[in-house]
Amino acid sequence: QVQLVESGGGTVQAGGSLRLSCADSSRRTDLNYHMGWFRQAPGKEAEFVAAITWKGGTTYYADSVKGRFTISKDSGKNSNYLQMNSLKPEDTAVYYCTADQMPSTVTAESEWQYWGPGTQVTVSS
Repeated sequence: QVQLVESGGGTVQAGGSLRLSCADSSRRTDLNYHMGWFRQAPGKEAEFVAAITWKGGTTYYADSVKGRFTISKDSGKNSNYLQMNSLKPEDTAVYYCTADQMPSTVTAESEWQYWGPGTQVTVSS
């Protein structure tokens, strides 16, 4: 059973940076997972942020974060990082780490089997 745990959230001023981390606390080595991030702001639906294939060779980004966020992954491990630069107040949300062996559509919530409990990111203006 995959158990995802996020860390690195917090409060930062607009224009600042944060780095989120996500790891599988079960430390399974028999299966490899593609990994991603979604976020949900108060009163809004969850939205796709970024994803990376299990070998780290391909990345995907939402248009709203492209050029500002970078997802990376420890090769061969079910852990990843989301470097967030030039943060804006509209980036304020709970960020969720996700994992799945074969998501058909990375932007769809239903394609991701495993979810972390989330970490709060607050960007003040």
